[in-house]
Amino acid sequence: MAKVTKDMIISDVLNMDRGTTPIFLNNGMHCLGCPSASGESIEDACAVHGIDADKLVEELNKYFESK
Repeated sequence: MAKVTKDMIISDVLNMDRGTTPIFLNNGMHCLGCPSASGESIEDACAVHGIDADKLVEELNKYFESK
């Protein structure tokens, strides 16, 4: 089972399972296709967008646990 951490790159999580896309979008991450998504960690992106990284990571891990 996958375990998502705040230091993971956004595109790496998306490549693990495209089903994570709505989770990012629902949390205000609307730039998943931008170049930053392939080089920015979840934590860094959350800081830029004013999003709670712990909450996002928790939701992503719940998604993977439910699979």
